[in-house]
Amino acid sequence: MARSNKASLIFIFITILVDVIGIGIIIPVLPSLIESLNGEGLSEASRIGGWLLFSYAAVQFFCAPILGELSDRFGRRPIILMALLGLGLDYVFHALAPTLGWLFLGRVLAGITGASFTVASAYIADISTPEKKAQNFGLLGAAFGLGFIIGPVIGGVAAQWGVRTPFWVAAGLSLLNFLYGLFILPESHKKENRRKFDWRKANPVTALIYFKKYPVVISFMVSFFVIYIAGHAVQSTWSFFTMFQFNWTEATVGYSLAVVGVVVAAVQGGLVKMVVRALGDKRTVVLGIGLWASGMFLFAFASQSWMMFVFIVPYCLGGVAGPTLQGIISNQIPVNEQGKLQGALTSLISLTSIIGPPLMTFIFYYFTREEAPLKFAGSAFFAGGVLMLLSLLLILKPLTRVRESQKLEEGQKRAPIPEIADAP
Repeated sequence: MARSNKASLIFIFITILVDVIGIGIIIPVLPSLIESLNGEGLSEASRIGGWLLFSYAAVQFFCAPILGELSDRFGRRPIILMALLGLGLDYVFHALAPTLGWLFLGRVLAGITGASFTVASAYIADISTPEKKAQNFGLLGAAFGLGFIIGPVIGGVAAQWGVRTPFWVAAGLSLLNFLYGLFILPESHKKENRRKFDWRKANPVTALIYFKKYPVVISFMVSFFVIYIAGHAVQSTWSFFTMFQFNWTEATVGYSLAVVGVVVAAVQGGLVKMVVRALGDKRTVVLGIGLWASGMFLFAFASQSWMMFVFIVPYCLGGVAGPTLQGIISNQIPVNEQGKLQGALTSLISLTSIIGPPLMTFIFYYFTREEAPLKFAGSAFFAGGVLMLLSLLLILKPLTRVRESQKLEEGQKRAPIPEIADAP
């Protein structure tokens, strides 16, 4: 069984790795593609980029709980395959797009089918023991980081043959990933743990309300929400900011994201386990969020190009918080509801992506336009840092409650998961 689980982790790692490489390929060139279709500068292109992310997230917000429910009913494998196929077709739309409307159409398609990370998280929850979940969720982060080492460099180099070439490369990789999963990826969700599909629960509002019976989980979700809103300061404006502030090319943006990938892979591939073992879950989450906030404030006031590369390190070290927090939340939920949980978390993340990209790109646009009352290109990063500090305040109480329930459990027989979650 242990050997089978290890093989499954390798399969899902490779699946997500190739998926992220495809995403990483297009990030350095997306601003240039928008500019070529819109004919205006980076400030205006950033606003359009924010709305592209919004369209993807808005659709995924409603579809993710459905896909989570379907994965609990029919298994993880078919939903992952559907997501990979949809992402590949999205890249084809980008490569062929004659107008901005085509870009939005592709984003909508990707939002409908986009569940690879959601179901991959449920997949890992299926095959992980409670004490191994933080470590194994860290593998997703390691795949994400490694993908961002490879993908942006490929994208930056491929852009030399035209702004659309990276999208064709990404489409090819995603479709090859689909074929890999079709023939290699095993099913992780045992038939005895499956349950009937319930349309009443397959919507984002119901999925989130459902977890009110786990008060600690709801508390974590509030902080989770603020963290992801803050994160869009970096995700949504990095390419636009560095091109605007430092005149970076697509290749330089790609190299910077490769550095991000190196640090993220190191952090989540090995450092998470070490830090959790040394500090425990609570201190790890607090340390990570504090580093995220520090990194954003440093980005905001960077005055030289090299500073962005240096400040990547403290920001990415904050990544120890993510899988640790995800593992804590997952441990509060029964095994037959892991798909529902990951679907709800993806809906929550999608909700932040409905709000975050338009908000952060508008802040960037507002403070970089010609008529701006104050020119401050790092304004979005500064706003993200403030939100990270807010999330740190919000998460302290639920972290304490989880610690108390764990201490109570040490002196008693293990209680059912719902009782642990409801413990004061």
